[in-house]
Amino acid sequence: MHFYIEKRGNTSKRFTNSVYIISIILAVIFSSFIFLLKGVNPFFAFGKIMKSSFGSSFGLKETITKAIPLLIISQGLIVAFKGKFWNIGANGQLLVGSTVATWVALNFGPNHSAFLTLLLMFLLGFLAGGLFGIIPAILKVKLSINEIITTLMLNYIAEDFIEYLVYGPWKGKTQYGFPYTDNFPPSAVLPQIPGSRISLTLVIIALTVSFLIFLFIEKTKFGYEIKVIGDNPNSAKFAGIDFLKITIIMMLISGGLAGVAGVGEVSAIHRHLTYPAQISSGYGYTAIIVAWLAQLNPIIAIFSAIFFGGILVGGDVIQTSLGFPFATINTFNGFILVFMIIGNFFTEYKIMIRR
Repeated sequence: MHFYIEKRGNTSKRFTNSVYIISIILAVIFSSFIFLLKGVNPFFAFGKIMKSSFGSSFGLKETITKAIPLLIISQGLIVAFKGKFWNIGANGQLLVGSTVATWVALNFGPNHSAFLTLLLMFLLGFLAGGLFGIIPAILKVKLSINEIITTLMLNYIAEDFIEYLVYGPWKGKTQYGFPYTDNFPPSAVLPQIPGSRISLTLVIIALTVSFLIFLFIEKTKFGYEIKVIGDNPNSAKFAGIDFLKITIIMMLISGGLAGVAGVGEVSAIHRHLTYPAQISSGYGYTAIIVAWLAQLNPIIAIFSAIFFGGILVGGDVIQTSLGFPFATINTFNGFILVFMIIGNFFTEYKIMIRR
């Protein structure tokens, strides 16, 4: 008796959705063991996470605040993942975007209007994140270097560079020794909705980007070529699709949108640059799960970003009220990603038995 793997034909939407639902259920079951080891009822813990995130006005506002960067980043990741380019470096691309935006804010902002300053921050933040993402794209196409390794390693380079800046040459003279740059001038600050940390500008940007990415993937030639490269690279080569050009476009968009999320974090939330873990609570990594949970659909990603925004808020609550480390939430997210990848395998392949 032999086992072998065979590629499935077309699978129904119901089958695919069932596989993803089962993946989430398995992730919840496995995560429950962590709560049980601590002597906490898993139903109580998950209930507390959901209630703290979606059960109050304050929780909802914080959930939306965290969902915004997740949504913007996940849209870029969807573009890359459609082309089977595994961009694990969104966190670093976010940090690079926030760094360039900080330079603009501190050097250009004091002498120019809010419109010009913010426009330049977003444009250069996008370009910086995109160019940082193009590096692994070129290394993959020209030298066949695995993009998972390069994008992951570039995260650490970005983190260390920011730490060098905020503990060194960019350390603010008005921050009493804390590792912060000086606060941004008013022209470089995005206003928040009163009573919350939500920036209406960022909400509009996130939703607009979602709609544009959907159109880009479904209605443009570049989107079609990206899907062909992802679905069947050999067919793409036979059709004469330029791999280098398409891969660079993919990563310019993917890294660029992560950079835009970084601009939003320093302009609307922190209003200065500080150490990397403060700027991004692992948004670049969580956005990977957001994209997969949405089945790489830009519109569905709106809802999965809100869900994971709530999970991050709930993580803060169980950290303070139940004494769990924040890593508990990362473990839960990791379980979801692992089971979804396994589930994705079974949507594309089936295991057969031959006697």
